[in-house]
Amino acid sequence: MINDLTETSITEAVQRTFDGADDERVKKLFVFLVQHLHDFAREVRLTGDEWFMAMDFLKRVGDISTPTRQEFALLSDILGLSVLVDLINSEGGTSTTESTLLGPFYVDGRPTAKNGSDISGGVAGVPLFFNGTVLDADGNPVAGARVDTWHSDGEGFYDVQMPEKLHGQLAMRALLTTDDQGRFWYRSVAPRYYPVPTDGPCGEILRAANRSPMRPEHLHFWFHAEGFEPLITMLFRSDDPYLERDAVFGLRRSLVVDFVPHEAGENAPDGTRMTEPFQTVEWTFTLARKES
Repeated sequence: MINDLTETSITEAVQRTFDGADDERVKKLFVFLVQHLHDFAREVRLTGDEWFMAMDFLKRVGDISTPTRQEFALLSDILGLSVLVDLINSEGGTSTTESTLLGPFYVDGRPTAKNGSDISGGVAGVPLFFNGTVLDADGNPVAGARVDTWHSDGEGFYDVQMPEKLHGQLAMRALLTTDDQGRFWYRSVAPRYYPVPTDGPCGEILRAANRSPMRPEHLHFWFHAEGFEPLITMLFRSDDPYLERDAVFGLRRSLVVDFVPHEAGENAPDGTRMTEPFQTVEWTFTLARKES
């Protein structure tokens, strides 16, 4: 039978090789993957040269990926797969904060910080004071929630993109914990809109499609709290020029927030009298309880 395979029969032959899988979910995932992958090749009449190009592309995506440069995650992002998975698994119409994609710049080994800390790592920029509150769906504070936060600098670069400038140190990211009233707060520098990395294979896709690589200004958050579903989300600056053109489709209208400007001489939220202009952001996040 192997010698008699045809353009159409090859698909079922491959799918049958997963019949012995012990995990039914694994079997389903691969059977459907093979079906759609083969259907795609047949529909577009994929050529040998195009197949070689695709294999080389995936190899180069792997070659450029590092613990701090997740090119495969970026590929998923620019093709909309990351957001699609999030939309499939999110509960629409709930009163909880909307989730969105993680992005390629999350770092697991971030420093722990106390509330009120300056997490900028000494990076120059417009001072930003963030005050957040974490509640459950009934409006009760969630104490002891772990809050990962990270963002770019005032020129649109993350710490992992400038290791020489920062001497290998992390900046503009931290792990905080909410207090008894569900609050967390910190000082940093205001981020800026930026292009996703285009020096790798993903940049080739964007250029081939004449697509903008830009992301609007935003702050990342990842919440973990006992008894609650994890939440990965962002907040987007309301007057950002790229608000309607997010290269990775991560924008949610409910996550657009004002970055309020303040003049020098005003008091910051922590009581500091500022000698330079600064910005403040306040936001309340709502977590969903885990189903018992």
